[in-house]
Amino acid sequence: MKSWVKKLGLAVFGVALAVTLTACGSKSSSTSTSNNLGLQKSGTLTIGLEGTFQPYSYRKNGKLTGFEVDLGKAVAKKMGLKAKFVPTKFDSLIAGLNGNKYDVILNNMAENSQRKQKYLFSTPYIYSKAQLAVKKNSSIKKITDIKGKKVAQTTTSNNASDAKRLGATVTPTDGFQQSIDLVTQGRVAGTINSREAFYAYFKQNPKANIKLIDAGSEIPAQKIAAMISKQHPKMQKQVSKAIQELRKDGTLKKLSNKYFGGNVTDK
Repeated sequence: MKSWVKKLGLAVFGVALAVTLTACGSKSSSTSTSNNLGLQKSGTLTIGLEGTFQPYSYRKNGKLTGFEVDLGKAVAKKMGLKAKFVPTKFDSLIAGLNGNKYDVILNNMAENSQRKQKYLFSTPYIYSKAQLAVKKNSSIKKITDIKGKKVAQTTTSNNASDAKRLGATVTPTDGFQQSIDLVTQGRVAGTINSREAFYAYFKQNPKANIKLIDAGSEIPAQKIAAMISKQHPKMQKQVSKAIQELRKDGTLKKLSNKYFGGNVTDK
Protein backbone atom coordinates (compact mmCIF):
# COMPACT_ATOMS: atom_id res chain seq x y z
CA MET A 1 0.00 0.00 0.00
CA LYS A 2 2.71 2.41 1.00
CA SER A 3 4.66 1.58 -2.16
CA TRP A 4 1.61 2.33 -4.34
CA VAL A 5 1.02 5.68 -2.62
CA LYS A 6 4.68 6.57 -2.99
CA LYS A 7 4.62 5.79 -6.73
CA LEU A 8 1.42 7.84 -7.18
CA GLY A 9 3.02 10.74 -5.37
CA LEU A 10 6.07 10.61 -7.59
CA ALA A 11 3.87 10.48 -10.71
CA VAL A 12 1.85 13.53 -9.59
CA PHE A 13 5.06 15.39 -8.79
CA GLY A 14 6.43 14.53 -12.25
CA VAL A 15 3.32 15.87 -13.98
CA ALA A 16 3.37 19.05 -11.87
CA LEU A 17 7.06 19.56 -12.65
CA ALA A 18 6.43 19.09 -16.37
CA VAL A 19 3.58 21.63 -16.33
CA THR A 20 5.73 24.09 -14.40
CA LEU A 21 8.64 23.72 -16.80
CA THR A 22 6.31 24.09 -19.79
CA ALA A 23 4.81 27.26 -18.32
CA CYS A 24 8.25 28.65 -17.59
CA GLY A 25 9.36 27.79 -21.09
CA SER A 26 6.31 29.55 -22.56
CA LYS A 27 6.90 32.61 -20.39
CA SER A 28 10.58 32.61 -21.31
CA SER A 29 9.70 32.40 -25.02
CA SER A 30 7.21 35.26 -24.73
CA THR A 31 9.73 37.35 -22.81
CA SER A 32 12.38 36.54 -25.39
CA THR A 33 10.11 37.77 -28.20
CA SER A 34 9.38 40.98 -26.30
CA ASN A 35 13.08 41.52 -25.67
CA ASN A 36 13.91 40.93 -29.34
CA LEU A 37 11.41 43.54 -30.48
CA GLY A 38 11.83 45.83 -27.50
CA LEU A 39 8.11 45.79 -26.64
CA GLN A 40 7.01 47.76 -23.58
CA LYS A 41 4.53 44.99 -22.75
CA SER A 42 4.70 41.37 -23.85
CA GLY A 43 2.16 40.50 -26.53
CA THR A 44 1.18 44.14 -27.05
CA LEU A 45 2.17 46.82 -29.55
CA THR A 46 1.85 50.10 -27.66
CA ILE A 47 1.15 52.99 -30.02
CA GLY A 48 1.46 56.72 -29.38
CA LEU A 49 -0.87 59.11 -31.24
CA GLU A 50 -2.81 62.34 -30.68
CA GLY A 51 -6.36 61.02 -30.85
CA THR A 52 -7.64 64.50 -31.72
CA PHE A 53 -6.76 64.81 -35.43
CA GLN A 54 -9.55 63.69 -37.75
CA PRO A 55 -9.43 61.51 -39.83
CA TYR A 56 -6.05 60.17 -38.63
CA SER A 57 -7.07 59.45 -35.02
CA TYR A 58 -10.01 60.95 -33.17
CA ARG A 59 -12.91 60.10 -30.90
CA LYS A 60 -16.36 59.30 -32.21
CA ASN A 61 -19.05 58.81 -29.55
CA GLY A 62 -16.21 58.59 -27.03
CA LYS A 63 -14.45 55.78 -28.88
CA LEU A 64 -11.00 56.16 -30.43
CA THR A 65 -11.16 55.67 -34.20
CA GLY A 66 -9.55 56.87 -37.42
CA PHE A 67 -7.17 55.83 -40.18
CA GLU A 68 -4.12 55.39 -37.97
CA VAL A 69 -6.13 53.62 -35.27
CA ASP A 70 -7.36 50.98 -37.71
CA LEU A 71 -3.88 50.84 -39.24
CA GLY A 72 -2.34 50.27 -35.81
CA LYS A 73 -4.72 47.42 -35.09
CA ALA A 74 -3.98 45.83 -38.49
CA VAL A 75 -0.19 46.17 -38.04
CA ALA A 76 -0.35 44.64 -34.55
CA LYS A 77 -2.45 41.74 -35.84
CA LYS A 78 0.06 41.02 -38.61
CA MET A 79 2.77 40.93 -35.94
CA GLY A 80 0.73 38.55 -33.77
CA LEU A 81 0.19 41.24 -31.14
CA LYS A 82 -2.63 43.26 -29.62
CA ALA A 83 -2.76 47.03 -30.17
CA LYS A 84 -2.82 49.45 -27.25
CA PHE A 85 -3.14 53.19 -27.88
CA VAL A 86 -1.72 55.99 -25.76
CA PRO A 87 -3.27 59.36 -26.73
CA THR A 88 -0.65 62.09 -26.25
CA LYS A 89 -0.44 65.79 -27.12
CA PHE A 90 1.61 66.32 -30.27
CA ASP A 91 4.31 68.36 -28.51
CA SER A 92 4.89 65.43 -26.12
CA LEU A 93 4.75 62.55 -28.62
CA ILE A 94 8.46 62.31 -29.35
CA ALA A 95 9.35 62.78 -25.68
CA GLY A 96 7.04 59.86 -24.92
CA LEU A 97 8.89 57.67 -27.41
CA ASN A 98 12.19 58.68 -25.81
CA GLY A 99 10.75 57.85 -22.39
CA ASN A 100 9.55 54.38 -23.49
CA LYS A 101 5.87 55.18 -22.98
CA TYR A 102 5.07 53.35 -26.22
CA ASP A 103 6.76 51.25 -28.89
CA VAL A 104 5.89 53.26 -31.96
CA ILE A 105 4.31 56.54 -33.06
CA LEU A 106 1.54 56.49 -35.68
CA ASN A 107 0.60 60.14 -36.01
CA ASN A 108 1.06 61.52 -39.53
CA MET A 109 4.82 61.80 -38.86
CA ALA A 110 6.80 62.89 -41.92
CA GLU A 111 10.17 61.29 -42.47
CA ASN A 112 12.86 63.96 -42.80
CA SER A 113 16.64 64.17 -42.47
CA GLN A 114 16.53 65.75 -39.01
CA ARG A 115 14.28 63.07 -37.56
CA LYS A 116 16.14 60.24 -39.31
CA GLN A 117 19.29 61.22 -37.42
CA LYS A 118 17.63 60.25 -34.14
CA TYR A 119 14.87 57.78 -35.01
CA LEU A 120 13.96 54.84 -37.24
CA PHE A 121 11.08 54.93 -39.71
CA SER A 122 9.06 52.10 -41.16
CA THR A 123 8.21 51.78 -44.83
CA PRO A 124 5.76 54.65 -45.58
CA TYR A 125 2.01 54.11 -45.32
CA ILE A 126 1.12 57.53 -46.79
CA TYR A 127 2.82 59.51 -49.55
CA SER A 128 1.79 63.04 -48.71
CA LYS A 129 1.59 65.13 -51.88
CA ALA A 130 1.04 68.87 -51.70
CA GLN A 131 -1.83 70.57 -53.47
CA LEU A 132 -3.00 74.15 -53.82
CA ALA A 133 -6.63 74.97 -53.07
CA VAL A 134 -8.14 77.95 -54.93
CA LYS A 135 -11.67 79.13 -55.71
CA LYS A 136 -13.25 77.40 -58.68
CA ASN A 137 -13.24 80.62 -60.73
CA SER A 138 -9.59 81.42 -59.94
CA SER A 139 -7.25 82.38 -62.77
CA ILE A 140 -4.47 80.33 -61.16
CA LYS A 141 -3.65 77.31 -63.32
CA LYS A 142 -0.45 75.98 -61.72
CA ILE A 143 1.12 76.29 -58.30
CA THR A 144 3.90 78.61 -59.48
CA ASP A 145 1.18 81.16 -60.30
CA ILE A 146 1.01 82.06 -56.58
CA LYS A 147 4.16 84.16 -57.00
CA GLY A 148 3.36 87.68 -55.77
CA LYS A 149 -0.02 86.59 -54.37
CA LYS A 150 -1.34 86.02 -50.84
CA VAL A 151 -1.75 82.48 -49.54
CA ALA A 152 -3.14 81.42 -46.15
CA GLN A 153 -0.89 79.16 -44.05
CA THR A 154 0.06 78.38 -40.46
CA THR A 155 3.37 80.21 -40.17
CA THR A 156 5.50 77.38 -38.73
CA SER A 157 4.40 74.74 -41.27
CA ASN A 158 6.36 73.31 -44.19
CA ASN A 159 3.52 74.57 -46.36
CA ALA A 160 4.30 78.16 -45.37
CA SER A 161 7.98 77.62 -46.20
CA ASP A 162 7.05 76.21 -49.61
CA ALA A 163 4.71 79.11 -50.30
CA LYS A 164 7.44 81.64 -49.51
CA ARG A 165 9.95 79.74 -51.65
CA LEU A 166 7.50 79.95 -54.55
CA GLY A 167 7.29 83.73 -54.12
CA ALA A 168 3.95 84.05 -52.31
CA THR A 169 3.16 86.27 -49.34
CA VAL A 170 1.92 84.27 -46.37
CA THR A 171 -1.19 85.37 -44.51
CA PRO A 172 -0.94 83.72 -41.05
CA THR A 173 -3.80 81.49 -39.84
CA ASP A 174 -4.53 79.29 -36.85
CA GLY A 175 -5.12 76.15 -38.89
CA PHE A 176 -6.57 74.37 -41.90
CA GLN A 177 -10.18 75.50 -41.58
CA GLN A 178 -9.30 79.17 -41.24
CA SER A 179 -7.05 78.92 -44.29
CA ILE A 180 -9.88 77.40 -46.33
CA ASP A 181 -12.30 80.08 -45.10
CA LEU A 182 -9.97 82.85 -46.29
CA VAL A 183 -9.80 81.21 -49.73
CA THR A 184 -13.59 80.86 -50.09
CA GLN A 185 -14.04 84.45 -48.89
CA GLY A 186 -11.65 85.64 -51.59
CA ARG A 187 -9.29 87.25 -49.08
CA VAL A 188 -6.33 85.16 -50.28
CA ALA A 189 -5.50 83.48 -53.59
CA GLY A 190 -5.16 79.99 -52.12
CA THR A 191 -3.71 77.69 -49.51
CA ILE A 192 -1.23 74.81 -49.74
CA ASN A 193 -1.78 71.58 -47.85
CA SER A 194 -1.58 67.80 -48.30
CA ARG A 195 -3.93 65.96 -50.63
CA GLU A 196 -5.11 63.84 -47.70
CA ALA A 197 -6.18 66.96 -45.78
CA PHE A 198 -8.13 68.18 -48.82
CA TYR A 199 -9.63 64.74 -49.49
CA ALA A 200 -10.93 64.61 -45.94
CA TYR A 201 -12.30 68.15 -46.30
CA PHE A 202 -14.14 67.36 -49.53
CA LYS A 203 -15.58 64.22 -47.99
CA GLN A 204 -17.31 66.47 -45.44
CA ASN A 205 -17.91 69.38 -47.85
CA PRO A 206 -18.55 67.91 -51.33
CA LYS A 207 -20.08 71.15 -52.66
CA ALA A 208 -17.27 73.47 -51.54
CA ASN A 209 -16.40 76.26 -53.97
CA ILE A 210 -12.82 75.00 -54.17
CA LYS A 211 -10.67 73.32 -56.80
CA LEU A 212 -7.29 71.66 -56.32
CA ILE A 213 -4.07 72.11 -58.26
CA ASP A 214 -1.30 69.53 -57.92
CA ALA A 215 2.09 70.84 -56.81
CA GLY A 216 3.83 68.34 -59.05
CA SER A 217 7.61 68.41 -58.79
CA GLU A 218 7.61 71.91 -57.27
CA ILE A 219 7.01 70.39 -53.82
CA PRO A 220 8.39 66.85 -53.26
CA ALA A 221 6.07 64.28 -51.68
CA GLN A 222 6.60 63.54 -47.99
CA LYS A 223 6.81 60.01 -46.66
CA ILE A 224 4.52 59.39 -43.69
CA ALA A 225 5.64 56.40 -41.63
CA ALA A 226 5.73 54.76 -38.22
CA MET A 227 8.40 56.31 -35.99
CA ILE A 228 10.47 53.98 -33.80
CA SER A 229 13.40 54.28 -31.37
CA LYS A 230 16.83 53.56 -32.85
CA GLN A 231 17.28 51.05 -30.04
CA HIS A 232 14.80 48.70 -31.72
CA PRO A 233 15.79 47.93 -35.34
CA LYS A 234 14.05 44.53 -35.20
CA MET A 235 10.78 46.26 -34.42
CA GLN A 236 11.31 48.58 -37.38
CA LYS A 237 11.71 45.55 -39.67
CA GLN A 238 8.60 43.82 -38.29
CA VAL A 239 6.42 46.94 -38.51
CA SER A 240 7.67 47.59 -42.07
CA LYS A 241 6.92 43.99 -43.04
CA ALA A 242 3.38 44.31 -41.67
CA ILE A 243 2.76 47.56 -43.57
CA GLN A 244 4.09 46.02 -46.79
CA GLU A 245 1.69 43.10 -46.37
CA LEU A 246 -1.21 45.49 -45.71
CA ARG A 247 -0.32 47.39 -48.87
CA LYS A 248 -0.16 44.18 -50.88
CA ASP A 249 -3.48 42.78 -49.64
CA GLY A 250 -5.30 46.07 -50.27
CA THR A 251 -5.93 47.01 -46.63
CA LEU A 252 -4.06 50.33 -46.86
CA LYS A 253 -6.07 51.47 -49.86
CA LYS A 254 -9.33 50.33 -48.25
CA LEU A 255 -8.63 52.27 -45.04
CA SER A 256 -7.56 55.34 -47.02
CA ASN A 257 -10.77 55.37 -49.06
CA LYS A 258 -12.80 54.89 -45.88
CA TYR A 259 -11.30 57.80 -43.96
CA PHE A 260 -10.02 60.18 -46.65
CA GLY A 261 -12.39 59.50 -49.52
CA GLY A 262 -9.44 58.73 -51.80
CA ASN A 263 -6.21 56.76 -51.94
CA VAL A 264 -3.31 58.63 -50.30
CA THR A 265 -1.15 55.53 -49.79
CA ASP A 266 0.38 55.31 -53.29
CA LYS A 267 3.37 57.20 -54.60
